[in-house]
Amino acid sequence: MTVLIVEDDLGISSFIRKGLQAEGYVTHEVATGAGAIDAVKRLGQGIDLVLLDLMLPDEDGIEVLRSIRKMKPALPVIISSARGETKDKVLGLDAGANDYIAKPFAFDELLARIRAALRSGAQASATEIIYGNLKFDLLTKTAWRLNKRVDLSQREWSLLEYFLRHPNQVVSRIQIMDQVWDYGFDTGSNVVDVYVGYLRRKLDIQGEESIFRSIRGAGYRFVPPIGPAS
Repeated sequence: MTVLIVEDDLGISSFIRKGLQAEGYVTHEVATGAGAIDAVKRLGQGIDLVLLDLMLPDEDGIEVLRSIRKMKPALPVIISSARGETKDKVLGLDAGANDYIAKPFAFDELLARIRAALRSGAQASATEIIYGNLKFDLLTKTAWRLNKRVDLSQREWSLLEYFLRHPNQVVSRIQIMDQVWDYGFDTGSNVVDVYVGYLRRKLDIQGEESIFRSIRGAGYRFVPPIGPAS
């Protein structure tokens, strides 16, 4: 699980990062509201939860929360703030936070709240994924690019879904074969490359770099497009 830590106090950020990494979490850290919004756009489904401070140097955390909610309605967000009065908690929860923890806090309590928010988020996760002009409906297994529906075979969709669940991550051909084809990797087979080629032809835009990047000697990386829907 990956947690985005939005905190301008380097001491607190380091404390949280070390504690979460010791528990097996992957962390990303930003110190500004603009950095938080950019990270959510850039990393997309690669973020499982946001831990958000309200008192940021460039923007009020409530406005950052509202921006995140517009992009990712189902992404769990926990506010972590020195503003501990009831009115502040009510404002944060009404703005869309899943939980609110006042500073200073015990790390064990924060960890428990993160686990609870992740459980809740998993139950209420959205079935639709949108990256700029690329849209996927996980329920009906359909895809659109530039508002045009793209027809995919069952195997193509299975491969695409695997990439969607691992955005911006390098995945090897062996991993893909194990998860998508469900049998051992034949070093003499180029089936993964063939199907990645099918996805490129159907989902890439001519003249633009492929969203399915070849990583020499390692495998592939799905890089979601960033920008407004069109």
